[in-house]
Amino acid sequence: MGKLGQSVPASRRAGRVSPKGGPPEAGPKAHHRTTGRRLPFLRKPHSVAGQVFLLQLAVVLLLVATAVVVLVIQDRNRAIQEAGDRSLVAAESFANAPGTAEAMQSDDPTAALQPHAEAVRKKTGVDYVVALSPYGFRWTHPDPDQIGKHVSTSYDQALEGEPHQTTFDSSLGKAVDSTVAVFDKKGTAVGLVTVGVTADKVTSVVQHQLPVIFAAGGVALLLAAGGSALVSGRLRRQTRGLGPVEMTRMYEHHDAVLHAVREGVIILDGDGRLLLVNDEARRLLALPPEAEGRSVTGLGLNPALAELLASGRAATDKVFLAGDILLAVSVRPVGLQGGSVATLRDTTELRALAGRADVAGGRLQLLYEASTRIGTTLDMKRTAEELTEVAVPRFADFATVELLEPVLQGGEPTGASREMRRIAAQGIRDDVPLYPVGRRMHYAPGNPVAIGMTTGRPVLVADLAMADGWRAQNPERAQKVIAFGVHSMISVPLQARGQLLGVVEFWRSEQDPFEPDDLSPAEELAARAAVCIDNARRYTREHTTAVTLQRSLLPGALPELSALEVGHRYLPAQAGVGGDWYDVIPLPAARVALVVGDVVGHGLHAAATMGRLRTAVHNFAALDLPPDELLAHLDDLITRIDQGAAAEGDTEAVTGATCLYAVYDPVSGRCVLARAGHPGPALVSPDGSVTFPDVPVAPPLGVGGGLPVETAVLRLPADSRLVLYTDGLVEARGRDIDVGLGMLRQALAHTDGATPDDTCRAVLDAMLRTRSSDDVALLVARTRLLDPEQIEEWEVPDDPAAVSRIRAEATLRLESWGLGEAAFTTELILSELVTNAIRYGAAPISVRLLRDRDSLICEVADGTSTSPHLRRAAFTDEGGRGLLLVAQMSRRWGTRYTDRGKIIWAEQALAAGAVGDLSGVLMADL
Repeated sequence: MGKLGQSVPASRRAGRVSPKGGPPEAGPKAHHRTTGRRLPFLRKPHSVAGQVFLLQLAVVLLLVATAVVVLVIQDRNRAIQEAGDRSLVAAESFANAPGTAEAMQSDDPTAALQPHAEAVRKKTGVDYVVALSPYGFRWTHPDPDQIGKHVSTSYDQALEGEPHQTTFDSSLGKAVDSTVAVFDKKGTAVGLVTVGVTADKVTSVVQHQLPVIFAAGGVALLLAAGGSALVSGRLRRQTRGLGPVEMTRMYEHHDAVLHAVREGVIILDGDGRLLLVNDEARRLLALPPEAEGRSVTGLGLNPALAELLASGRAATDKVFLAGDILLAVSVRPVGLQGGSVATLRDTTELRALAGRADVAGGRLQLLYEASTRIGTTLDMKRTAEELTEVAVPRFADFATVELLEPVLQGGEPTGASREMRRIAAQGIRDDVPLYPVGRRMHYAPGNPVAIGMTTGRPVLVADLAMADGWRAQNPERAQKVIAFGVHSMISVPLQARGQLLGVVEFWRSEQDPFEPDDLSPAEELAARAAVCIDNARRYTREHTTAVTLQRSLLPGALPELSALEVGHRYLPAQAGVGGDWYDVIPLPAARVALVVGDVVGHGLHAAATMGRLRTAVHNFAALDLPPDELLAHLDDLITRIDQGAAAEGDTEAVTGATCLYAVYDPVSGRCVLARAGHPGPALVSPDGSVTFPDVPVAPPLGVGGGLPVETAVLRLPADSRLVLYTDGLVEARGRDIDVGLGMLRQALAHTDGATPDDTCRAVLDAMLRTRSSDDVALLVARTRLLDPEQIEEWEVPDDPAAVSRIRAEATLRLESWGLGEAAFTTELILSELVTNAIRYGAAPISVRLLRDRDSLICEVADGTSTSPHLRRAAFTDEGGRGLLLVAQMSRRWGTRYTDRGKIIWAEQALAAGAVGDLSGVLMADL
């Protein structure tokens, strides 16, 4: 359209039709010239068809030239390669020929070798065959004057048995020299043979392939010419054979349509001058009548619009102000010589409608983001922060959230107190003089926030400077807020299930003041956040309850023991309260039980189950059961619990609990372990080496199905560290348990000489870089052995007369320990226990005294499993008061069974004033 505009008079460019109905060129002669121009495309190389042909011709010639160059290069490389092969073959053949080595060792090598060398050179067509001494002196050469002269080139590679080749530029072109050594029967190099061949002696193949290449180029040129002819014919078909008159009529029609459309059209040349302006564009831009031909920058248009039109850059629906009209301008470059076409549309009314639609769409988008971004966690503070982050800056410039104090603690909002605390604040600037996070807030009755809390409806303050109730709360701070630029506010109560949780305030300083239409989205934001905050509040309450329960069920301060020094750690999971637990239980005879367990899952159910298991373990340990029997009883207990839960319709079973139980004896250093579905322990020897003892594993508790539990027995020297843990320490998402065990081994290897507490700290620092997704319980016990001086043992014959001797020897031992004041009580206890063993038990019978830090333990072992029972004898009974006497005189007593019988033990307290009271026994039934 631009070219047509240039080919007609100015009157035509202004939209006026020529009186003759066509351009001056239209007529019979012009038609004849047009017909004459429809000649083969070669006559007009500037036409599209001619340009296509020239391009194809250039491409074909370039391909032909490239093929020739590549072929020549390949031929040259092949010639050099073949020359090297020919020279190497000739050199190898001459060197290995019969008599060559003997000739080189003769008195006159030149006379023996020169004829043969020349014969080989002429027969093979090489340039030279030269025999050399090992020191580089020529024996043969095509030029006799060169014989006997020294060659400075190094032939070390050839003398070592490896052929040596060199490519060099000679006067005849590229040449290849191959050198090989001649060896005698002993393998000693007696000379060298070097053969040279120029590359030109190798027959070239280029001359055989050039005709084929040129023929292919000719065929390509013919195809290009045919293609160009087809392109020319296609162009004629696309114009449908229209002549000048038809083209003129078509132009007139297009010109009429151009001026009739209700969209401005401007055509510009590459210099930014107007070539064509339709009537709508003239009206929209208020252009003068003589605007065509002038630069667009000189027409008084909006500078930004004029710059865009003059630049010719592509643009789509760029909005500019032209007087009172908003124009949407689109620009598209056209033509190879520059120029562009611009369209203009009046979008004033559409912009107003679009503005309202954008506001509505923005609010919908805001609410959508609120539904996805608020409440991603069950943390009230984080939920309030998410509310402020969604609101700023899309809805407000600043946002603050306060919650009632009981709500922050997870309690129910009673309404008795309106004391609140600000827990979140967000804004476009950090220096706003609003109250900071953490401030306790109490609003006066006339404050808009208090009014909203009372009515349960949002309150709009369009002008804070005129809000007396808000200013009266704190006039000084209110003045600072207004001076900062904050001009309007919306306060919305946070309500859930009909209860007030807190309040959110939205503030504006940079944006337009809030309007009544803003109350609806503000209320919707607050409603969504209130539900999430209420969920977080209830979760906080349950979590606090579960944590309190769990902390109450876990052991507090562990007992001070002679047998072990213990360090422990418990880390709850990110998900909340879990079921991991540990315990240290003192046993008779200074022994200690170590327990680590894990109930799969989190929450109140897991914590409660953990407490039940811990209580059961304490009860079973009080019976002094061995580890395998204790775990078997624990498995039966969990099975009964699961059956009871299923009968009551409770779907939360305990299946998945694991436990490791170990009993350590500081007298012998013997440690007996058993585990049910639990990770095995780690053992750090006194020398610092780390091992993982092989402890047979039974199924987890509750799924064993009555299968037996096996035990392992370890002998632990003093200062060994036994490390018990739950799977949360070594297993993690994306980390295999073998990798975790390797990390644990490495962490323990760097704790040589550390205390158990320091070992716990080092292990957790190395294993848990971040918060674990599972609970972690860790128990580290450093072993000790009782001094042999603290132990005394006697074998007792099956004779009642031996009781007095045992009493006497026990008294002597107590005196040597400095415990003479306990001798009377100990004699009574030993007399009763030993007498019962002799009377009712069976051999072998033995007595052992153990002195612990604050207790004295008497043990009597015999070969029967009959357990004595405590009973109160009648006044007329002659016996039956022995065990009652033992129970009154000792702190505790009991029976434990062994593989060969039982042991009855009694433990006395060594503290002052701890002597048993016998008044209850002596005064019985009086």
